[in-house]
Amino acid sequence: MKIKDRIALYFTLISTSMLFAVLCTVYFTFMKFLEADFFERLTDRTMVTAKLYLEADEISRDALNTVRHKYLQKLNGEVIRIYDNENRATFIGDSAQYWTNSTIDEVRKKGRLKYTDGQRQVVGIYYKDNQGDFVILVSADDQGSHNRLAKLLKIMIFVFILISLIVLLLSRWVAQKMLKPLQKFMLEVKQASSQNMEFRVEENHNKDEINLIAQSFNLLMEELEQAFILQKTFVSNASHELRTPVTRIMMTAELALSKERDQPAYQKVIGSMLEDAEKMDHIITGLVALAKMDLELINSKLVPIRLDHLILKIQSEWKSQKNLDLKVTYQNPVDPKPEILANAVLLQIALDNIISNAFKFSENQQVNINIKASENDFLIHITDSGKGIPAGEEENIFKPFYTHAADFGLQGEGMGLYMVQKIIDLLKGKIAVNNLEQGGCTFTIILTKI
Repeated sequence: MKIKDRIALYFTLISTSMLFAVLCTVYFTFMKFLEADFFERLTDRTMVTAKLYLEADEISRDALNTVRHKYLQKLNGEVIRIYDNENRATFIGDSAQYWTNSTIDEVRKKGRLKYTDGQRQVVGIYYKDNQGDFVILVSADDQGSHNRLAKLLKIMIFVFILISLIVLLLSRWVAQKMLKPLQKFMLEVKQASSQNMEFRVEENHNKDEINLIAQSFNLLMEELEQAFILQKTFVSNASHELRTPVTRIMMTAELALSKERDQPAYQKVIGSMLEDAEKMDHIITGLVALAKMDLELINSKLVPIRLDHLILKIQSEWKSQKNLDLKVTYQNPVDPKPEILANAVLLQIALDNIISNAFKFSENQQVNINIKASENDFLIHITDSGKGIPAGEEENIFKPFYTHAADFGLQGEGMGLYMVQKIIDLLKGKIAVNNLEQGGCTFTIILTKI
């Protein structure tokens, strides 16, 4: 059963149950009211009978019967009896002894008696008069009330069925209206696929469960998109970067096997193949590092950190572990609490990569870090005294696997600065590089204050 039908069914059951309880309450209340009203009418009948027969001493019995039948409306199945202190019928004949002696004695004992005998209602009173003590009993069938209750029951059944149908139709309409955003969400979800990972479902401003589901789905799609991008990037980079050294190794091997060669020639071929294999090892190392870095970027959480504490830690590690001179200066007084929103581990990786390049290309000469605080940002300048960056290559150095280390007799996979830029982008910062006139270059990182 669909959710829409279940909601409609549950709502209808609850509503009709409440309606049934209300109708039953009304019916039984009305029934008790009619019963009490008829008892009152019978009580009045007993009192009128007492006045007519017992107080009107000077009127004959036949005249009293004539007055009673003329002026008192006869009730359905009405029976009236007056019994004296010896339980004998008086004024009104009772050859069949309509009420038993036990009933008459109970009225005399209690003074007033009301009870129901089948569909008939009975009222009895004990009446003291100058002629003696009498018991007056009146019984009748309240057929009018029974007819009213039967009509009321029919009306209630009709109303119950009618309202139940109306509630069922309205509840289906309400359920369909309530679940319309969910149906829209389901149609939108069907559009998501591996070829459409950038797809996001529409989120509204309501704080209902459907909007929470949409937000959770969009977060899941973001993570899946990042995972797909990571996979595609890894496969693309691997196929692109590994194809060249593999092709070179194959060509070198085929060329070496094309004819007999002397031992020095084979040693030269093997050396060339070894160089290509080492290059492949560096490329694989870089690819693994890139994939690991992308995964950390996806799962990273940004928290407030103290920039001065992080810089001091980096300076201490370079001094203690590699005995390299990393000088830190502050251009103007730093805030009492210089905090930025970042991931401390990733930010240290980015700064360490820049510092490592600075030492490598300046032959381990002193590297300077200058920190300047502006109104809204922190500017971190990292300056080396190396040979600088070739003209026009400032933008290319941040691309993966791009390196000029071999031109200076150094080794490198070209992944360090690419990782730096990815981390700075994650921190919503900026990075730029400028060559210095006297040699060397300066990397400038801009991070926003909290």
